[in-house]
Amino acid sequence: MAELSEILPKVKEMLVERLFLDVKPQEIADEENLVDRFGIDSVRIFEVVVGLEEQFGVDFADEDFSVERFSTARSIAEIVIAKNG
Repeated sequence: MAELSEILPKVKEMLVERLFLDVKPQEIADEENLVDRFGIDSVRIFEVVVGLEEQFGVDFADEDFSVERFSTARSIAEIVIAKNG
């Protein structure tokens, strides 16, 4: 099973690439609220989900979608780990 320390940097890289963020992945704090800092909304969360499915081979059900669950890089990484568990 993958560790948080392995997944988190990959999640941050994917966020920067998928959402065209004007920051370096390492500039995103683990617990930083992505909605507050980058204005991530439900449409952009869908783009994140597509990226997670492609990069990590995880699947998401409709009930997995919520802004709260995708609010930080750490929470996203934890979802990936749980889905791969």
